[in-house]
Amino acid sequence: MFRSHLIRALALAFACGLALPATAQERRPSHCIAIADAAPGVNWFDHAAVADPQEAQPAAFGSPLADAWSVRLNYVAHATFLLETAQGLTAATDYTGFLGTTALVPDVVTMNHAHETHWTAHPDPAIPHVLRGWGDAAGPPAEHWLDLEHMIIRNVTTDIRSRWEADSVEKDGNSIFIFEVGGLCIGHLGHLHHEPSEAQYAAIGRLDVVMAPVDGGMTLDTATLLRMMARMKASVVIPMHWFGGLTLQEFLDGMSDGFDISRPGTSHIELSLRDLPARPTVVVLEPRWLRDPDDT
Repeated sequence: MFRSHLIRALALAFACGLALPATAQERRPSHCIAIADAAPGVNWFDHAAVADPQEAQPAAFGSPLADAWSVRLNYVAHATFLLETAQGLTAATDYTGFLGTTALVPDVVTMNHAHETHWTAHPDPAIPHVLRGWGDAAGPPAEHWLDLEHMIIRNVTTDIRSRWEADSVEKDGNSIFIFEVGGLCIGHLGHLHHEPSEAQYAAIGRLDVVMAPVDGGMTLDTATLLRMMARMKASVVIPMHWFGGLTLQEFLDGMSDGFDISRPGTSHIELSLRDLPARPTVVVLEPRWLRDPDDT
């Protein structure tokens, strides 16, 4: 238990900007990578203060968050989520150009281009930061490290099967985006087509929350995804990219031995480092387009 308190204290210190002693690297370090490297073998599920996400009734999109360390995840559609921080930052994943009837312009959008349901060629020019998960055909892979003071967004590229030629691969065509906020490490796997290599696992680092595609084959087959989830040991796994109850249930059945299953019936959840579930949990959110709080 002492190690658990120590790990959480270190994570919060990193989140507050209390970095390790200065090195040749000028940018603020990743607490998700640094703590994973510093404490191999730690049981990340050994939390002192816990909450049951099935009992929680988080506030809806646009409402104030509970405290400065909380983050709200809104499942919008398919692979699109909107992250909201207590400081007012918003980030949309696998952004298609539409979030609903909301007038919100996100601070950041991330995109992947395996299919048109994961990106847009014409993002709103008012969006301050548009992060594409792929590079130019003749250029280097996409590399992002965006420090917004209260949130770091970075990526780890993976390969995808080519849309145009059978049995061919687009190198670095997808990005796993990691959001480091409030001491949490939140990973969105994008349109992942293969299990990460050892180097990619190391670059991803520790993840507390994972948004995982569970379609059963268009991205990863279920067996590979289950193996990944067992290795990543995230406290919360949120299924996405599911097309019907059968593939979702296959994933839930495969996860049920090592994870609790929660179906709160909402499209959103609030999380903080100090109230992650005591036992790793799959939280099934129901997708819903965003609507401004005063839009009746």
